[in-house]
Amino acid sequence: MLTPNLLIFYVKNPLESAVFYENIFRTKPVAAFPTYVAFAFANGFNFALWSTAAKDFVSSGSGNLSEIVFMVPDELEVQRLRKLWDSLGVAIEQDLFEAVFGLTFVALDPDGHRIRVCIPDK
Repeated sequence: MLTPNLLIFYVKNPLESAVFYENIFRTKPVAAFPTYVAFAFANGFNFALWSTAAKDFVSSGSGNLSEIVFMVPDELEVQRLRKLWDSLGVAIEQDLFEAVFGLTFVALDPDGHRIRVCIPDK
C-alpha cells in the first residue's frame, strides 16, 4: 500500500509563502531555496511550496481546487485557531460555521490556497 506523505502547493514566491506557513505551522522549513521550500512534520507528513516560475516547473492545471486540512481534537481548538490566525492577519474565506462534519473555518494563503481547520468527522 502506498501512503501519501507529501503535499505540494504551487506558488508565485516560495520564500515569501514560507513566512506565512512558518506562522501557522509554528515551525521552520527543513529546506529553503528561491524556487522550493519544504516543511517536515513528526508524523512523517511533508508539505512543500514550489515556484510556478521555476525553470523545471510544468503544469497545465490552474486554480486552487483543493484544501490542506488541520483536523484538531475539538471545537475549542477550532475556535482558538480561528482567533490566533485572525491575530496573525490570515485571510479568512469562510468564517466559523457548522458543516455536516462539525465546526470548521477556511483560511487563504497568499496564493489563494484553501486551509481548513475542523474537528474529525462526527
